[in-house]
Amino acid sequence: MRADLLRLSRWPAAWAMLGVWLLLNGLFSFLFPYLSYRSGASGFSTEGVSRAQLLSSMLPAQLPVTLVSGTPMFGGAILLILGALAAGSGYSWGTWKTVLTQGRTRLQVVRGLFQALAVAVVAFVVLTVVFDLALSLVVAWSEGQAATLPGGRALLEAFGATLLICAVWTSGGVFIGLLARGPALAVGLGLVWALAVENLLRGVAGPLDWLRPVTDHLPGSAAGSLAAAVGAAPAGGPDGTPGVVTSLTGSAAVLTAALYLVAFVALAATLLRRRDVT
Repeated sequence: MRADLLRLSRWPAAWAMLGVWLLLNGLFSFLFPYLSYRSGASGFSTEGVSRAQLLSSMLPAQLPVTLVSGTPMFGGAILLILGALAAGSGYSWGTWKTVLTQGRTRLQVVRGLFQALAVAVVAFVVLTVVFDLALSLVVAWSEGQAATLPGGRALLEAFGATLLICAVWTSGGVFIGLLARGPALAVGLGLVWALAVENLLRGVAGPLDWLRPVTDHLPGSAAGSLAAAVGAAPAGGPDGTPGVVTSLTGSAAVLTAALYLVAFVALAATLLRRRDVT
């Protein structure tokens, strides 16, 4: 775990993923809504939303919703890339062969990787909270609004939901990276699934009732339903967020996401244990 933490902390790709996420979060959660609020113009993402609603969505009281809204699709996709790179790069760099000759079992090695990524995910979410809080305070100060902080329970629920969503996508990325035995193919497959395939399947499931139970329990559907359960606006409505759906109830979404997390970790451990690393 310490070795993987050292690798992640000194790996430019990991910092690039964090920077891209914070940039996207700042742009779509604060900058673009603030520009629309100041100009009074509406775009595709703010159509049907009043100026008062736009301003309210950027204030500190809405931090739980802001935190969780972008994770089902964009934040999840970024962490899926990180997981795929962390696992798949061991094949392209040849480091899996080196690590596995140092006296550690394969299960110990994959456990260390997941532990290091768990620390990275927690740091990812904490930094997002700090970043969003700072931007919301700037908006409140610039517009003369009260900087009312959200309730502790609401913030803890959003924090826990965000952690679970990010953990599911990260573990999914590790599984795909080990399955593909390389970073490039793993990243491509993961992004196609997260950004295209699931959305297409949900669209097709509309007139096909027999397919809906399947699409309602996909990883992205579980993540989107979990975000909706803690206050994120579903996609397609006013102020909606891409990737947020209402396919499952909150408890069902938590259970489904937890099952995917356990399944991805177990499958990844099985792959690394039983397959040749060359």
